[in-house]
Amino acid sequence: MNTISPKLRTLCMVTTAFVTGTAACVATATEPCGDFGECKALIEINSSDGDIGFHFLMDGDDLNSAMIQDPNGVKVFQDRAKGPLKEQKLTETFAESAEPLCWEPEDMEEDEDIVTLEDFLDRWAEGTYFFTGSGDEGEKSEGETELTYMLPAAPVDLEFDTVEGVISWSPGFNLGNCADFDHLANLVAGGVLPVHPIDVTVDEWEVVMEPDVDDGDPLGSLVFNVRVAGDSALMVTVPAEYLAYFEDNTLGKIEVGAIGGEDNATFTEVEICINEVGEDGCEIEEED
Repeated sequence: MNTISPKLRTLCMVTTAFVTGTAACVATATEPCGDFGECKALIEINSSDGDIGFHFLMDGDDLNSAMIQDPNGVKVFQDRAKGPLKEQKLTETFAESAEPLCWEPEDMEEDEDIVTLEDFLDRWAEGTYFFTGSGDEGEKSEGETELTYMLPAAPVDLEFDTVEGVISWSPGFNLGNCADFDHLANLVAGGVLPVHPIDVTVDEWEVVMEPDVDDGDPLGSLVFNVRVAGDSALMVTVPAEYLAYFEDNTLGKIEVGAIGGEDNATFTEVEICINEVGEDGCEIEEED
């Protein structure tokens, strides 16, 4: 039976010493947002699955209610504490929209919703999003943040060297299944996008490894996650202590996200074999 030690539960907090290249681990800094400790709105794309979503975060003190309005004054979110939660108060609130497909795969289900990149951008206006909250005595908290259409290109050439324990990748040139290079160039020419994703500066890379295990398996909660500076070497060494918790030939996946344009994120993921041994290794389906 697998057991998880307290040391491993905190492994993601001490990965700095294992990051290769010239830059150390970059923590996600909180930025003051008016009366809020932090507020953020961003676009996240999974270029491999081909889906897209709107994410937001607000962090306030002793709130009874919270609300977000888009640049057109349209209310896009509202939350109100009731009962024991009103006594306890709201502080940090994070949520994400559903993430519909932005393309039509061959095996798409009939009732699957498709929201193309253009549809998504038409739905979520670029510009200033306004955050407000209220407390017991009616005191107001206010803040604002920018949602941009600066979408970083999806990382490519993801690889995991099972001998060295190194994850590597290369900068990309499109948004994967959501939009190819030429389609994005047309969106720039038409004024839909301000700049082509290949030209969006990557501020940070987020690197994730996790096992593909059955639901309920305690190893499923073991996720290696680290951020490195955008100008660092495009590789990260996974701690041997983390890999040692998995049996030989454990199926897993790695994700690498390009973070830029006010924290917008574009991720790419691939299946891998953790602790691969033997000629057969893991059974990984080849992508078309």
